[in-house]
Amino acid sequence: MNFITFTETKLRTFTYNVFKKMGCSDEHAVLAADVLIRSDLRGIDSHGVARLSGYVRLWEKKRINATPNIKIVHETPTTATIDGDAGLGLVVAPFAMKVAIEKAEKYGSGWVSVKNSNHFGIAGYHALMAVEKDMIGISMTNASPLVAPTYSSERLLGTNPMCYAFPAGKYPPVIVDMATAAAANGKLEIAQRANKSIPDGWVQDKNGETSTNPNELKNGGSLLPLGSDKDHGSHKGYGLSATVDILSAVLSGANYGPWVPPFVAFLEPSANPVGEGLGHFLGAMRVDGFRPAEDFKNHLDNWIERFKSAETIDPDKKVIIPGEPEHEFEQERKISGIPIIDVVVNDLNDLAEKLGIEGLK
Repeated sequence: MNFITFTETKLRTFTYNVFKKMGCSDEHAVLAADVLIRSDLRGIDSHGVARLSGYVRLWEKKRINATPNIKIVHETPTTATIDGDAGLGLVVAPFAMKVAIEKAEKYGSGWVSVKNSNHFGIAGYHALMAVEKDMIGISMTNASPLVAPTYSSERLLGTNPMCYAFPAGKYPPVIVDMATAAAANGKLEIAQRANKSIPDGWVQDKNGETSTNPNELKNGGSLLPLGSDKDHGSHKGYGLSATVDILSAVLSGANYGPWVPPFVAFLEPSANPVGEGLGHFLGAMRVDGFRPAEDFKNHLDNWIERFKSAETIDPDKKVIIPGEPEHEFEQERKISGIPIIDVVVNDLNDLAEKLGIEGLK
């Protein structure tokens, strides 16, 4: 497995050009590129530029609208439902979070459910928008049905990530950003490219037997919920995934469960949808709605310091604060560049040739 390192500027320009070729406005192309590049900077390579070809293929199938009219279709002082008009989730979700933040600035909190959207990148990007305003950010989305509920062999839920982001004082924000499946599908894609097996407990085959084959989904298998099986708490992962699906889609009018349209363009959406597109749920809460923001941030710093000083089983391993590894990746990659696996680089260069733009050199 070989990596080629690119500067942030190079990848950002390339990604922007791809979205412009899709017909996105300057504003939307800049924003969509920012979401993907932030993912690569933070070390979440499965959701960065590696996803570009997937977005283009969906656009070619007319399942992504490059010039959406994103609008509020239902509203109260503290809540809203947004119709993304089949736009890029990379653009729709930040729009929704801005609405949530504006409501929180006036009323203490804001809650927005979204329908008729698409894949929105990493949940952490959107939740961090609230942190920048001294707010607690919440971000979640449903996704293509790849996960079987506990005791089932049928794919009914997505990896359905959820993120909670908290502003700290002298330390980086605490960011709990996770899939509610045992593993995100992107990790399987990385294992496929590297031709490596995956850990036991991530997937099951079509008969419900555990497997370490990263290609199992192509053979009719399914991802497992967080916890892997009932004895290890999969019913809890199933419950978290169900919560994301209900808040993101049943609440907004998006498709839910097995009706969520697939991210891959070669699979057609359900012929009998129960809603519109994918769904998201975003929230913002003003910290000073509960106590002075500085008091909260000082105590969160204290919380971080106490957990960082915890006694560990292995002296070579320290307790990791949620979001800490991603922050360290971002600091390092902004200086040293972003490594992209050669398989992805080849794919992006093929994409550039097809679109008639400059490739990655």
